[in-house]
Amino acid sequence: MDQQEWVSKKMGKFTLRFKPYTLTLRHVFTVASFSRSTTPVVLTELEYEGVVGYGEASMPPYLGESQESVMAFLSKIDLSSFDSPFQTEEILHTVDALEAKNTAAKAALDIALHDLLGKLMNQPFYKIWGLNPELIPATSYTIGIDTEDMIRKKVQEAEQFKILKVKLGLDTDKMIIETIRSVTDVPLCADVNQGWKNKEEALEMAHWLKERNVVFLEQPMPKEMIDENAWLTEHSPIPTIADEGCQRLVDVPGLQGVYTGINIKLMKCTGMREAKQMTELARALNMKVMLGCMTETSCAISAAAQLAPLVDWADLDGALLIDNDLYDGMRVENGKCILPDRPGIGIKLK
Repeated sequence: MDQQEWVSKKMGKFTLRFKPYTLTLRHVFTVASFSRSTTPVVLTELEYEGVVGYGEASMPPYLGESQESVMAFLSKIDLSSFDSPFQTEEILHTVDALEAKNTAAKAALDIALHDLLGKLMNQPFYKIWGLNPELIPATSYTIGIDTEDMIRKKVQEAEQFKILKVKLGLDTDKMIIETIRSVTDVPLCADVNQGWKNKEEALEMAHWLKERNVVFLEQPMPKEMIDENAWLTEHSPIPTIADEGCQRLVDVPGLQGVYTGINIKLMKCTGMREAKQMTELARALNMKVMLGCMTETSCAISAAAQLAPLVDWADLDGALLIDNDLYDGMRVENGKCILPDRPGIGIKLK
C-alpha cells in the first residue's frame, strides 16, 4: 500500500493530495493494553498558487481510525468555495462539520493548512504566534513495557534525554521502575494508560513513585472513573494528567478538579488550531499542560512543536521511535527540541 500513488483532488484554487504510508518502529512498542511494530499514517499535501503545505494523520489502531477511513474523509473535503487559505477559521470549521470524530483526518488537513499559511507569510508558525522556542521544555523519551534487559538497553540508548516517559499499568510496574533506576536517576513521568483500577492502590503507587523521582502520573485509571480520578488527584503527591480522558476543547472544562492537567495531541483534537485553544483554556482554568504525540513522522511532530513554548511538559519523541521518517524537521539535541528556522511547520523532504 505504501507504493500507492498520491490521490489528487482539485478544489477551485486548492489541490489536496494524500496517500497511505506505514511507519516502522525501531522496537516493538508495548503499553498496558497492546503491542505493535508499525503505525499506519496518511500523508497530505495542500497546494495553493504553487505553494505546498505538508500534513499527516497518524492512526494508532486503538483510536478507531484507519488509512481507509482517513482517505474516505479527505475525499469528502471540498474547499472550492474558498478563495484564500487565510480564511482559516471558516475552512477548518467547514472541515470539522463534515463528519463527527475523524480527528486524525482533520488534523492532516489542519497541519497542511498551517504549513501552507506559514510558507505564504514566509515565517515559522511559532513566530506567527509570537512564541519563544527557548521556552520549549525538554522532551521526554518513551520506554515501553518490556523485559529487564530490553528496558536497560532502551534507557542506555536514551542517555541524551533529561526526562524519560515510562509505560506502566501491568503487574510489572515496580520491576520496570527499579530496572530503570538501576541505570539512571533522570526524572521520570509515568503513563499508566488507564491500567490501574483501584484508587487506594493507585495512591499507594503514586507515593512509591514520588520517592523514585517520578514527576507526574498520566491517565492513572480508566477515563470513566471520574470520581476515583478526582479523589486520586486530590490526594496524590504528584500531578495527574488526563490523556485518554481528554480529546478535544469541549472536554477541558469538565476535567478541572478531576486531573491536575491535560495532555494535548494533535491527532485527538483535530490539529494545531484547536490544540492552541485547548492550551489557552487549560491555562485559564489553572491547569497544567502537556503536549504529546502518536508515533508520527517529523511532519506532525514539527507541527506540534510550534506550540511547545506554551506547555509545562513536552513528549515529542514520536519521530525518534521510527526508522523510515520522510522529513527533516524538529530535531532533538541533548534532550532539547530544536525548531528549524524555516517557514510554516519547518519541515522539508529528506
